[in-house]
Amino acid sequence: MADITDIKSILYTEKSLGLQEDGVVVIQTSPRMTKNGLKEVLREYFGFVPLKVNSMRMSGKVKRFRGVEGKREDYKKFYVKLPEGAKIESLEV
Repeated sequence: MADITDIKSILYTEKSLGLQEDGVVVIQTSPRMTKNGLKEVLREYFGFVPLKVNSMRMSGKVKRFRGVEGKREDYKKFYVKLPEGAKIESLEV
């Protein structure tokens, strides 16, 4: 079952800030989060059901640090269309 702790952050990039003007928020979560799980978390903690949810699975990049190879964490990225007047207050800039 999905939980609020599975939400890592809201992404603030040039593209995501442009989408926020149209009522779309980009949320980074753990890889185990599902669309229905995210809808449930948003309904339970923020009091609204999103109009539409699109998801992307993102693989972590392989990086080198002082000759030692490591890998960043995998994550999921969700594009969430918010209903009119809805906000995610505790996660805003």
